[in-house]
Amino acid sequence: MKNLLEICKALSDQNRLRALAALDSHELCLCQLTQLLELAPSTVSKHMSLLSQAGLVKSRKDGRWVYYSLIDGLSGSSAREHLDLILSESRNDPVIKSDRKRLKEILKTDPEVLCKTTVK
Repeated sequence: MKNLLEICKALSDQNRLRALAALDSHELCLCQLTQLLELAPSTVSKHMSLLSQAGLVKSRKDGRWVYYSLIDGLSGSSAREHLDLILSESRNDPVIKSDRKRLKEILKTDPEVLCKTTVK
């Protein structure tokens, strides 16, 4: 029951859903997610922590930067089923479509340069 509640909590916020949709096809650093979501780094970090606790994303540290991606090996799990449903339903959402366009531009910028300009 606890895991289900964590998944539901993680999926109950538009910004977390936007982050999951962005991670559907890319590993992204915190700065790229911050740029995409137009939120403070600490806010994005909290969102990513909730997604991680729910077992939906994983992180890796590379020097000073933290990179996020969708978790591997979830096939057959309730987390994966929820995630697949959310990603499938979100593909035609206007906000997600707009995010995809913005993400293409964000990915053109070197993450190190982006992180230097994002972190205040």
